Formats: sequence, structure tokens, C-alpha cells
Amino acid sequence: MKVIAIQSSGDQTSVSVINNDDILSYSIDHERKDRPDWNSMLINVGLNSAFNLVDIDLFAYGNSSGSYTATRSVASYLKGISVTLDRPLIAISADNIDELSADAIAKLALDKFTQSDCDGSLFDPNDANPIYASDPQYKKINE
Repeated sequence: MKVIAIQSSGDQTSVSVINNDDILSYSIDHERKDRPDWNSMLINVGLNSAFNLVDIDLFAYGNSSGSYTATRSVASYLKGISVTLDRPLIAISADNIDELSADAIAKLALDKFTQSDCDGSLFDPNDANPIYASDPQYKKINE
């Protein structure tokens, strides 16, 4: 089983791949408003040398409350890939989600997928939307 997971808390992003029995991870610190180059991060964990995206069985991301924009960006990136490749996508939520790195996200996603008897239809990428503890409040201008 091959799994890719991304976790971003806003000022740090980590990528992890479970490639059968191996777990490879890469993490980078960055400015809160900067988005790292995910393709470059994936290359650092073996993309195009140890595996190709078409080899991935499952994609996952951490539903982080630490950064609304980072979570939406990661979700959009992985949704595009998983829809294109017709692979399942899991949004992992946990009370301590902001403390978890991508390797923990990948392990939780793999466990959840395995518990479902590897039924990819239960993890449609179109349904893997970020969910937040409270609704974002928007201020209308000129009211």
C-alpha cells in the first residue's frame, strides 16, 4: 500500500509517503503566507525515483485548525490529484491535529482505509472538505 499525506499548520508543512514498509518524510518551515512547492517536497520523499503518483493508493491531509488557508490549499492540491487519478482522499481530524506531522496523518489515514476493508468509494475526494470547529465569520463591507 502506498499513501501520501500532507500536513500544514500555516508556518510549517510536512509531506510523508508510506511506500509499502518504508515511511519517508520531509518537512519545511516557511512564512505563514508562503505556500511551499509541494512537487519539490514530494521529490524529496522519492517522487519519480522510488514511486510515481499513479502508484499511490491513498491520499490524505490533516484537517488543521492552525491555518484555514493552508488547509484549504493542501485540500485543493490533493483533491486535484486524487480526482485525476481516481484515488481516495481522506481528511484526518483529531483533537491534537496541529501537533501531528504528515507521517502520523499518513498512518491514521492508512488505518482508517484498512478498517473500511480498503473501500475507496467511502473516501470520495469530492467529499474530503476541510471542516472547522467554528464557522469562519465574514464581515460585509458597506452595510
